[in-house]
Amino acid sequence: MANFTSKPIPERTASQKDSSPEEVAALARGLTVLRRVAMADAPVSNRELAELTGIPKPSVSRITATLVSAGFLFQLPDSERFVLTASVLELSNGFLRNFDIRGRARPFLVELAERTSLSVHLATRDRLEMVVIETIRPSSAVLVSRLEIGSRMDLTRTAVGRAYLAVLADAERQAVEAGLRVATGDDWPHLHARLANALADTRANGYAIATGEWYEGLNAIAAGFVAPSGERYAVNCGGAAHLCPREWLIEHAAPALIACVEKIVREIGGSPRLRLHD
Repeated sequence: MANFTSKPIPERTASQKDSSPEEVAALARGLTVLRRVAMADAPVSNRELAELTGIPKPSVSRITATLVSAGFLFQLPDSERFVLTASVLELSNGFLRNFDIRGRARPFLVELAERTSLSVHLATRDRLEMVVIETIRPSSAVLVSRLEIGSRMDLTRTAVGRAYLAVLADAERQAVEAGLRVATGDDWPHLHARLANALADTRANGYAIATGEWYEGLNAIAAGFVAPSGERYAVNCGGAAHLCPREWLIEHAAPALIACVEKIVREIGGSPRLRLHD
């Protein structure tokens, strides 16, 4: 851990322009705190942030004070709790504004949602979770997914996570699995066995499917693809289990999903190929 000190930092020469290890560590800690505030379901205190991040409370207090000063956090009046500000939204909007694949893929995602009457999501991976970057709700549906842009999904127990993993090169997928092994601890052998079977099915079928594994009563089907830049994405299509049982997903949603991914790939010049053994 970096040691924070009140001693003045000497001015660096031109040959010392790169950030020092302490500055890099401080930045990493600040981003960790910011992520934890973003992930929280309610305003969080310095004490809770220290418990969630493992960063000492005095350091957390300095970090939140800096983030408040920079305009990224807001401290609730007469409270020690913090929430995000609109400045964070500006960052995410800037990312999405320049994320051309959303605009290019959207017409095909809309078509898929209308053909299946299910919610459709475009997602990619952030560390050990999938994050939604586009969401489409069919105009004809009464019950739809509550997932919004920025929502996170499990990587191993969802169709979209499995579809994403299926288009990773072996080395990258193994690196992700190594991270999952550490994060899930004693649960990993069971999760890994289920994941291995699911990836084998994905390779055979061309799509991944998950029925009630992430949330009971929620079924989904997904397929991944590779963008020209090498980035991986997955299209997810799903809804309430009684509206889209497994057999219906396979018979009706799968052909529409595969056609959607093929159209996206033709539009952006990517690849739909599974990469389990590249």
